[in-house]
Amino acid sequence: MTEQALLDGKLLYEYKTMSAMVQIYCKAHHHAACVEQCEDCQVFLEYAHTRLDRCPYGQDKPTCNKCPVHCYKPHMKAKAREIMIFAGPRMLLPYPIMAIRHLLAERKAAPAKPPVHASNRHLRKAK
Repeated sequence: MTEQALLDGKLLYEYKTMSAMVQIYCKAHHHAACVEQCEDCQVFLEYAHTRLDRCPYGQDKPTCNKCPVHCYKPHMKAKAREIMIFAGPRMLLPYPIMAIRHLLAERKAAPAKPPVHASNRHLRKAK
């Protein structure tokens, strides 16, 4: 199954936002000429995709900054933080709508406790 086929709705949009941030970060830090991400950034994107698929909030997922559940491993969480701090402000020119939607989503409070079996993975396997 392709990555796009696993996620839909808000989770797919979150993945596209993360992918755009990684593209900006990788272009500035790893190689300026290539269109594709380097291997390290690709591995990070695959990890982020898996974490989005297994997010206990499912389609009600808050932004990672507001989320009370820490689903990333510490070194990947640090990498995500580094990418978001660098690429977040730089998203406004190449991806203005995506950047504004992400800023508006950050203003919403995170739900208190995720519902049981609400993750995208649980819903997909139940079908």
